[in-house]
Amino acid sequence: MLSEVARTWRAAPDVTATVEAITRAAVSHLQGTEYAGVALCSKGKITTVAATDDLVTEIDQLQYKVGEGPCVDAITHHRTYRTGDLATEGRWPNFALAASAAGVRSMLSYRLFDSSTTIGALTLYSTEPDAFSDDTVADGALFAGHAAIALATAQTEAQLVTALESRDQIATAKGILMERHRLDPAQAFAMLVDASQNSNVKLHDVAAWLIDDTDQLRREFPEPVAG
Repeated sequence: MLSEVARTWRAAPDVTATVEAITRAAVSHLQGTEYAGVALCSKGKITTVAATDDLVTEIDQLQYKVGEGPCVDAITHHRTYRTGDLATEGRWPNFALAASAAGVRSMLSYRLFDSSTTIGALTLYSTEPDAFSDDTVADGALFAGHAAIALATAQTEAQLVTALESRDQIATAKGILMERHRLDPAQAFAMLVDASQNSNVKLHDVAAWLIDDTDQLRREFPEPVAG
């Protein structure tokens, strides 16, 4: 069953579709789960990118604000964290009572990782105390492993697409400069690099701006029709 579900994740068209499919599947397949969310790490920041309910986003934002909670600790300490009742939880005093007051009683958080790299966390939520049994913890670990593989694959594919798009944009921009300024390819590329460094803007963004600017000029001043 899980392997079949995981195959559908790998068929998702992008990272957003992948994490949304993972959270929906967690609610459907992991006993005790009412809501689920996926948070991703980037440049030292944790961001919730998929949530099956607004309550998940609210609780996650609370964790990020106070810097503690199951999701934060799963990512920071590379462990699985389960809490059976946030109303009496002592590990996260700045988070637990507020989360309980918002309606969440049980949480279960798994670190999502690829090899030694932390991708983020999958967190399960329930409004009932002691919602997640030992069996669910074990099933969730297997589920999280498949989710991490699917997510890492989706991220790699997205990076490849971005790299190819950037390469194509830079090639197009070089062609514009070669035509406009009568430059050879090396000179055109050097001009793009200089513009990137002088403006502190990424090279592919400079190329995209040049392409957009050229397209706008062509729309405003079209070539005269011969004849």
